[in-house]
Amino acid sequence: SAAASTQHQHTTAEKFYIEACDDGAGDVLAIDRVSTEVTLAVRKDIPPSAVTRPMCGIMGTIRLVAGMYLIVITKKKKVGDLLGHAVWKATDFDIISYKKTVLHLTDTQVGSSVLHEQNVFPSCLPSGFMGRLSISLFKGADQRFVWNGHLLREFMAQPEVNSCCINGKIFDWNIISRRSCFRAGVRYYIRGIDSEGHAANFVETEQIVQYNGAKASFVQTRGSIPFYWSQRPNLKYKPKPQISKSVNHLDGFQRHFDSQIITYGKQVILNLVNQKGSEKPLEQAFAKMVDSLGNGMIKYVAFDFHKECSRMRWHRLQILVDMVAEIQNEFGLVLISLTKTGNLLCLDGIFSFHLASRIGVLHVGQRIEEQADFEKIYKNAWADNANACAKQYAGTGALKTDFTRTGKRTQWGLLMDGWNSMIRYYKNNFSDGFRQDSIDLFLGNYAVEEADMNTPLHEPKDWKFLTLPIIMVVAFSMCIICLLMAGDTWTETLAYVLFWGSASVVTAGVILFNGRDFVDAPKLVQKEKMD
Repeated sequence: SAAASTQHQHTTAEKFYIEACDDGAGDVLAIDRVSTEVTLAVRKDIPPSAVTRPMCGIMGTIRLVAGMYLIVITKKKKVGDLLGHAVWKATDFDIISYKKTVLHLTDTQVGSSVLHEQNVFPSCLPSGFMGRLSISLFKGADQRFVWNGHLLREFMAQPEVNSCCINGKIFDWNIISRRSCFRAGVRYYIRGIDSEGHAANFVETEQIVQYNGAKASFVQTRGSIPFYWSQRPNLKYKPKPQISKSVNHLDGFQRHFDSQIITYGKQVILNLVNQKGSEKPLEQAFAKMVDSLGNGMIKYVAFDFHKECSRMRWHRLQILVDMVAEIQNEFGLVLISLTKTGNLLCLDGIFSFHLASRIGVLHVGQRIEEQADFEKIYKNAWADNANACAKQYAGTGALKTDFTRTGKRTQWGLLMDGWNSMIRYYKNNFSDGFRQDSIDLFLGNYAVEEADMNTPLHEPKDWKFLTLPIIMVVAFSMCIICLLMAGDTWTETLAYVLFWGSASVVTAGVILFNGRDFVDAPKLVQKEKMD
């Protein structure tokens, strides 16, 4: 329902009128603001008194506390052409209420501002990409990647487009990353798989090369490790993963890879998690389940990314390249890890090289790394792709993108990684619950009922939530004051510093021990669904 040309939306007290996207078309979509009925009309049916505003397309409709809302795309930006079709980036949105007032709401409902348009949607609507989409195309689309499918129920992913030149041959090289709307969420609240085998935050990334009428593509996917586990925020920098002990992991695991094989064919699983520390049980369980599955269509490769490439030894990624190179022509590639696929540039280079060679862009023996102009476009596109994916589920751009862009770590890159890590820590602990609620509301995982007088958003906080942080801040402040304003003797000063310092340390320890009580947790879905 998003259009390439600018449309207009006309509003009256009774109806919304949406112009057709085709130039010269006389059809108008009429939406009744009372009955929500959708009908076709013509331009002359639009009253002269209607308020007119420009728009670029319809995202869909959603029910919030005040009733139904129409979500429209108000700004767009063309990013290129793909297979002869224009591709547009939706950059801004507007939420328009069907209701004319909020006088019908109770005080409690008015206070539930998180379920109002100004608060929910800016946090959950990612800058997306659009082309012209009809209802018939929507029905035929892969529903895993249709994020506004729930919003379009009343009416019935992201590319980087680059024109490049190698050996005097101009060709198009594209990256399209499609994020699944099944089991979607933020970094720590959505891990593992669900009962249908959908992996958390699953992303399908496709590289497409087009030259002289020939086309070649390579698809790789990434997702959370596909069994039942969780990693809930608890104020620690990196919470310990917990593998569920009460479910049959192999059933969901098999459903996941059955679906993968049906969709993509043979699979190579690259697991890049740590093989020691808190992530070690994940790798061991993963390897054990692959062995138990006994499916000849999948091949498992474990690579301890952090150990092998520690202390800036990025050249050791060649070990992984060599492990994969022998089987890349026989199998597809699945990247399943806790790290970012956008940083594995050397692997992606292998596949881009074969795509370019297959359609005659590269000569025999040439390598992507030897094409300086294309390599710059290539590296920056992959870094931008990694940033776009990471922002949606982690809250910041990807880490180590300076290496992706330049092939080496830089001081600025290290500073930005430190900054992004601090932002991630804050968001993961103190704002991701709200973001998760926004995503669940957007995707229809939670439905708002107008008749429901109670809201799950107003949960009373335990006394610890405010009391302990105040005690810790006061104790720490008194410790600093005692250091700056020394007493009559050093023993007196030391006694005060030890007392207040101990009070602040003990209070901080109690807060960390009860970490889950202090983080921002989702409130709109049941705990079992999040696990």
